[in-house]
Amino acid sequence: MEELKVYVISDSLGETGEAVARAAISQFETDNYDIVRYPRTKDIESLEKIMKEAAYEENVLIVYTLVNEELVNFINYFAKLCDITAIDLMSTLIESLSEKFKNKPTRKIGALRQLDEAYFSRVAAIEFAVRYDDGKDPRGFLDADLVLIGVSRTSKTPLSMYLANKSIKVANLPLVVESDPPKEIFKVPAKRVIGLTNTPERLNEIREERLKSLGLPPNSNYACLSRILDELEYADKIIRRIGCPVINVSNKAIEETADIVISLMRKSGIEID
Repeated sequence: MEELKVYVISDSLGETGEAVARAAISQFETDNYDIVRYPRTKDIESLEKIMKEAAYEENVLIVYTLVNEELVNFINYFAKLCDITAIDLMSTLIESLSEKFKNKPTRKIGALRQLDEAYFSRVAAIEFAVRYDDGKDPRGFLDADLVLIGVSRTSKTPLSMYLANKSIKVANLPLVVESDPPKEIFKVPAKRVIGLTNTPERLNEIREERLKSLGLPPNSNYACLSRILDELEYADKIIRRIGCPVINVSNKAIEETADIVISLMRKSGIEID
């Protein structure tokens, strides 16, 4: 039998059409086929050239994922005219979804790929937040979209993860009286650094609860009010040296703080998807 030529025509990259074609062919235990992908087909002229080429093939199957109705109509017309089998992977599903959603499709080219890119961007941001959490590796500060700094229990880690789910690459650094901050933090533009603070009383409550959950005595130095005041004073000096904005997270939900952070980033001209 003549080798089967499978033409995958797409207005995007054609990855979906090729994947579906390969999955279907795998059911037939054969290697007597060749898949040729034609990505970014967005006009009649390009499509006509591909269809004329297909018409000269002895054994051809066309699989296409096109959202433009004009292109869909043309490929159907040409396929019928030349007796070519053409499989539309999109239109039937789009029409069915349109009925279910009771709405018209956007017919936006590359929408699936944009969703994929958004997903991978979010995953990369989450991995970044984990890798550079708690000042583990200061080298990540210069690669971050944002660096959060503050004393312990000012919501740096949960806020980093929340922002990472919005595809923002966040590193964070705890400010500790006994340790000088790494030199890298002073190389980051001030607009990409945000200080987080809290009231001494609230930090005292949070830290006592933290100690209790760990089975440690609540009167530890970690939760001592005088110690907390020293930490806040030290953090304030570092924040003023950097010249970055400060958010008091006292009685704020993570979502509320995140909204303030995003607003500050946008005001500073930092692009956010």
